[in-house]
Amino acid sequence: MNNFENFGLSKKMNNALADMKFVKPTPIQIKAIPIVLNGSDILGSAQTGTGKTAAFCIPIIEMLSKDEKSIALIMMPTRELARQVIDVINQLTNNGDKIKSACLIGGEALRIQIRQLKDHPRIIVGTPGRINDHLENKKIDLNNCTYLVLDETDRMLDMGFGKQIDKIFKYLPIKKQILLFSATLPDKIIELSKKYLHEPERVAIKSDNVLLTNIDHNILNIDHNKKYKELLNQLSTREGSVLIFTKTKFGTQRMAKKLCEDGFKADALNGNLNQNKRDRVMSDFRFKKFKVLVATDIASRGLDIDHIQHVINYDLPQVAEDYIHRIGRTGRAGSSGSTICFVSSEEQNIWDEIYYLLHPDTAKKPKKTNSRAVRKRSRESLRQKKPTRSFSKSNGPRRRNNSIIGKDTQKKSEGKKKSNQKKHSKNTVSRSTKTDTGKKEPYSKTNSRSASKKPFFSKAKGRSKVSRHSSR
Repeated sequence: MNNFENFGLSKKMNNALADMKFVKPTPIQIKAIPIVLNGSDILGSAQTGTGKTAAFCIPIIEMLSKDEKSIALIMMPTRELARQVIDVINQLTNNGDKIKSACLIGGEALRIQIRQLKDHPRIIVGTPGRINDHLENKKIDLNNCTYLVLDETDRMLDMGFGKQIDKIFKYLPIKKQILLFSATLPDKIIELSKKYLHEPERVAIKSDNVLLTNIDHNILNIDHNKKYKELLNQLSTREGSVLIFTKTKFGTQRMAKKLCEDGFKADALNGNLNQNKRDRVMSDFRFKKFKVLVATDIASRGLDIDHIQHVINYDLPQVAEDYIHRIGRTGRAGSSGSTICFVSSEEQNIWDEIYYLLHPDTAKKPKKTNSRAVRKRSRESLRQKKPTRSFSKSNGPRRRNNSIIGKDTQKKSEGKKKSNQKKHSKNTVSRSTKTDTGKKEPYSKTNSRSASKKPFFSKAKGRSKVSRHSSR
């Protein structure tokens, strides 16, 4: 299809697409829009930057305009991605449609979101955690939810949203249309689709034909201590906006500060920032108020800025699939872009996985030594191999079994115990007291003076308490 009019959309939708300068649909839009309009479930795999957001927003808004009672719920893994989707929805419904929307994400005040929900929105976009909070507080009614979208599902499961997604499904009606999109389709995604989707149609867009052809990839093998110096050289020779990915949240703040000291306008974006700060940083970068944005992988899936020309992987991602999302920040909508990776010797294993992901036909499949599952299994094996401490029946040292060495140490400890008892008996003080017959009676420390029934005398003025009391 050469244009959107061939989908049979309404006049309002076509006008909205024209205002957004959407002329030719992308491959994912050509495949997904007719399926959604026909009412079938979708199991789709497509990378970011392929026009996936419009692929499910356009048909859902079209169907909601024909049924005034239906509601759509769209779940995203990050706040930035939810913001991006709600912006697209607002543009598509800006032509006289009475379809209201609400954005429910963490980091914002609940009272603001509750005010949005009181307006009875028909499109709800948010993260699973905050959506579940409003459901438990009975602020959302999903009995009329006819359309459900799970976008970036693999990322949501990696972030631990699996249980919250299951809780949300309990509030949904049995009859609904589900659109599930994921960058990759591992076993956990297939299991989730079998659990909730009903005879889904498979939609797949290969990343090789969409993302990699218009992006120039460069690799630089470098020592870790020389990375920052090389970064300064790269920034001085590159024109346009630059996005730098680092491993840690603290690393983004530190690098942005150092770049400002070295003469580059830079700012940081990470998960520790509150929502107002995130919005300000994103807005300033969008309007080109600074050149360099240093971010963690939080920006790998929720940053849709057309003027990003360069992506620098200062630190490689922990998972090879995240590299595809990182480079998807440049070369948006078919434009050209460039990426460069700083690969140290410590990161060679993960780079082998990334290279195989980019060139599966020619590259040799590496052993996954740095994946999350492998690291988890290694930690569990270390816990099992760790010796357990136990106390023996004697007062000897801790031991794991009754080995010959353990028996010898047990004998030594028993000998020390006997010698200590002898020393203790020698150190006991022998004392004696006079009885009425004049004989001396020895006693030990255990025979305390308090055991005798003699009256207690006060030392004051040499008088006893009894005689002094009686004299009064």
